Amino acid sequence: MTNNVDEFLDFISEFNLVEPECIHQTIRCLLDDLGAILAGSRMPAAEVAAKFAVEHLPATPKERCTVLAGGNASLLGASIANGFASNALDIEHGSRPAQGRPGACLLPVMLALVETMPHQPTGHEFLTAFAVGYEIAIRAGIARQNDPLNILTSGSWASIGAVAAGCRLIGVKREILLQSLGLTDFFAPLGLVMRSVEKPNMAKDCIGWGSYLAMSSLLLAESGLTAPLPFQEMRFSPGSISRPIPDFPPKGRFLIHELYFKQYASCRWTHAAIDAALGLLRQYKIRPSDVDSVLVRTFSHAAALSRKVPSSPDEAEYNLTWPLAAAMIDGNLMKEQISPEHFDNPQILDLQKRISVEIAPEFENEFPARVISEVIIHAGGKTYSSGPREARWEASCPPTDQELEDKFVALCEPVCGREECMRLMEAVWNIDEAKNCAGLFLK
Repeated sequence: MTNNVDEFLDFISEFNLVEPECIHQTIRCLLDDLGAILAGSRMPAAEVAAKFAVEHLPATPKERCTVLAGGNASLLGASIANGFASNALDIEHGSRPAQGRPGACLLPVMLALVETMPHQPTGHEFLTAFAVGYEIAIRAGIARQNDPLNILTSGSWASIGAVAAGCRLIGVKREILLQSLGLTDFFAPLGLVMRSVEKPNMAKDCIGWGSYLAMSSLLLAESGLTAPLPFQEMRFSPGSISRPIPDFPPKGRFLIHELYFKQYASCRWTHAAIDAALGLLRQYKIRPSDVDSVLVRTFSHAAALSRKVPSSPDEAEYNLTWPLAAAMIDGNLMKEQISPEHFDNPQILDLQKRISVEIAPEFENEFPARVISEVIIHAGGKTYSSGPREARWEASCPPTDQELEDKFVALCEPVCGREECMRLMEAVWNIDEAKNCAGLFLK
């Protein structure tokens, strides 16, 4: 079990990404993260954060970083603005043991640093730092998520992975690395996921603030600010539990292989029900207009999601019955289905009214290790049951490369156009051979 600060520092500074399977999985994650951040840059939360960054954290002669939603800002400004873009569509992959998104804070920090580095890193150097960020973030999440009743937002621990990746990318000295990690760990946001479930909002999973925290911690450490030791015992309530942190490779395992990917633009807790319902419609050739009622049996955290008609994309994403109804009508759930233009769709509104939800004790006992739902559809006098279902694209049955490419194109082509979308996808797949990162992601 990893519990020594020096083990973290050694891994961040010395890890060499050579295992082909790990290289391939890291590239898959990069493609998925890039798709999420580009598509998310057109969402309302990203636009608000971009305006804030350009006005209050503006670009300087030394720091002119791209804000994906529009404009330029400083390192801090680009980190926070693009951090909000990263999480705005709720479409990026996640870690079941860490209960959140380990990679969502990485690109906002790393893209900004690449734009200001005097000597451009090679693609392999970028990819190595990216892999380091995942391994640190997931381990930090495992340590932080020690209270099963109070799930912390991803920004509270993914930020630690982001600062580790940033430090590795620019090659800071060991003492700066230690202080950067310590500051990020000490100042980490303590937002609770269930507060965003109770009242969906743009702050969501604290990814914007986590990205800002990672960048500011690195810059403060470089300026000489000191911090407590990172990675100490993390307890947030009297009922908290302590969990062992997996050893680092090669003695341990690569946790980046243990990720689920998301097919739909909504909270992961809804995906099992969506897959179950769509499976029933396809298998039994049920038309949505023939559905009399739908019962979703699920665990309490999913049941706590809103069942109201949404008035914003954030309310649509942190909802159970709206995404399910929209997916059943349209056959998918992407940006279009959570856009305000869709909220008065009479077919979706009618079907949403016929969806009920109940907590299934047997699924409750499996959470959070497994996320299970069952959907029962009544249509035409018949009853159809999916049985217990987990969502597609869990770590045990990940998406193919082609499926991730299709997802990337669906997310990015409306933002970048076909030609740029294809260029970006090719650049990501070949990043390990790139001699430098100049213009690789941002023209």
